[in-house]
This record gives sequence, structure tokens and C-alpha cells, in this order.
Amino acid sequence: MLDHIELKVKDLGKAVAFYEAVLQPLGAKLRYEDATMKAYGTTRVPALYLAQGAGKGIHFALAASSRAVVDRFHEAGLKAGGKDNGAPGIRADYAPTYYAAFLIDPDGNNVEAVCLK
Repeated sequence: MLDHIELKVKDLGKAVAFYEAVLQPLGAKLRYEDATMKAYGTTRVPALYLAQGAGKGIHFALAASSRAVVDRFHEAGLKAGGKDNGAPGIRADYAPTYYAAFLIDPDGNNVEAVCLK
């Protein structure tokens, strides 16, 4: 069900030192990095993202079995009071087949559904 999670951290360097220490025994390795983010996973696909910044709430992505499920997730979330944070569609900057939609839940969390097919 859970595809990945992103934590906003105040000090990326301190967070990286902590998470690299605790993730190493679990077999997780650095899978992606840029100037403001580091991402870790036990496979080639990252599952835990650490992002510099003081944002409200967290970001998590739910794995969807198809693009139609992503569409239904987005529609249902809007009807249930969520706020659009990215309509269903391909996110080619993430990966060629990364089809996702984003919602802000009533508590300010960024909820994503993603299908990688």
C-alpha cells in the first residue's frame, strides 16, 4: 500500500547522519540526491525521502494498481474535502511511467497515489 514517504527536515546534514546510521542495518542505501533532498531504499527505488525545509505535515504516496485507480483516488479525495495539489497525470521529471495525483488532506498532509505502469 505505501509507496514512499517524504519527511521535511530542518537540518538536512543532521537528518542524513541519523537516518544513514539507522537505515544501514536495514539494508537501505542512498538511491537519489540533489541539493535539498536525499532518498533511501532497500531496492533501486527510494522509499524514504528527506527534504530540507520546514513544511506543514508530511508527504506520503500510496501505491495504485492502475492509472484508473489514481484517477478514482483523486476524484474521491476531492469529493471528500481534499484540496487538489496535482491532477492525475504523467510526471516525466520523476520517471517516464510515473502516473500520479496529489491531494492535501484536511490536516495539511500531501497525499499521493502513484502507478508506475
